Amino acid sequence: MRKPFKRSMLHALKLSGAMRACAQSEWRRRRLVILCYHGVSIDDEHLWEPALFVSAGWLEGRLRLLRDSGANVLPLGEAVERLAAGELPPQSVAITFDDGLHDFYLNAMPLLRKYGMPATLYLSTWYCRHPRPVFRVFCSYLLWKGAKAFRGGPLLHLSNPDLRSAKGRAEALDGILRHVGEQGLSKTDKDALAERLAGELGLDYAAILHARILQLMTPQEVGEAAGAGIDIELHTHRHRVPNDKHLFVGEIADNSREIEAMTGRRPRHFCYPSGVYESAFLPWLSEQGIVSATTCEAGIASRSSHPLLLPRVIDHCGLSPIEIEGCLSGLSFGLRWQTYVAAD
Repeated sequence: MRKPFKRSMLHALKLSGAMRACAQSEWRRRRLVILCYHGVSIDDEHLWEPALFVSAGWLEGRLRLLRDSGANVLPLGEAVERLAAGELPPQSVAITFDDGLHDFYLNAMPLLRKYGMPATLYLSTWYCRHPRPVFRVFCSYLLWKGAKAFRGGPLLHLSNPDLRSAKGRAEALDGILRHVGEQGLSKTDKDALAERLAGELGLDYAAILHARILQLMTPQEVGEAAGAGIDIELHTHRHRVPNDKHLFVGEIADNSREIEAMTGRRPRHFCYPSGVYESAFLPWLSEQGIVSATTCEAGIASRSSHPLLLPRVIDHCGLSPIEIEGCLSGLSFGLRWQTYVAAD
């Protein structure tokens, strides 16, 4: 019941002029909305994981809304500098994408170019030089995609998994990952296992592989993106954040070295993979010269925000246009019930 109420409230506030007044206020001018996206579907990924993937048409609708709302979309680096200096233009917004999947290059970049909007891509680099789907998420996708045709019985080493429910598919995925760990399977072994899984589910593995679903951008594509004005920034090399300082710094160093090799510039901004962070990470990042770091916590950034703990708005298929308008105007964050509006 909360979501219909929130949407009705936001529509009423928009009609009353309160949303526009908030968007044009000095309070909003001193704040930065950082939007977060992940994947832009090549096929049906937004039906599989609507919290992480959107369709190209959906993304274009969001960029059109940004344009029509009068938002000032800034490059992240410039936005962070101007936030700290108190020199943001009205309705400042920065656009970020996490991970660096091929679908960003294929679907997001042309739209960003069409609307003349800058964006930051937080790139995990290990899979850039290993042109295969990211194993864990790929197996999850295959289990979902093949569920309708699966008639029961054994699957890989699993005994009669239930793929009809999200819970059953999660249990099946856990079983696959546990098997991989127990057997100590190599990258090549895991690729072969994914191919076998697709075959047993009746899926066309070769076609999915050819489409490059859930594969990362190649070094050449990363270089082209950087040349087109996309800021390529840090997301760790292997999409993980170890609690050990030596390992953590190593992830940043490997990530930075790879990005610099692909783009010719040293990255200075960071995003915590999966939004996972600890207070211990902050001095480690500072020592590496990292200027800003973004989280997955819902909020609007102000001068009082810690530069290494910047909040974002995780935009996804479940947020209606009026809800994202509330976030862009700042109104959703100025209300006592903003937590529900921004995070649901």
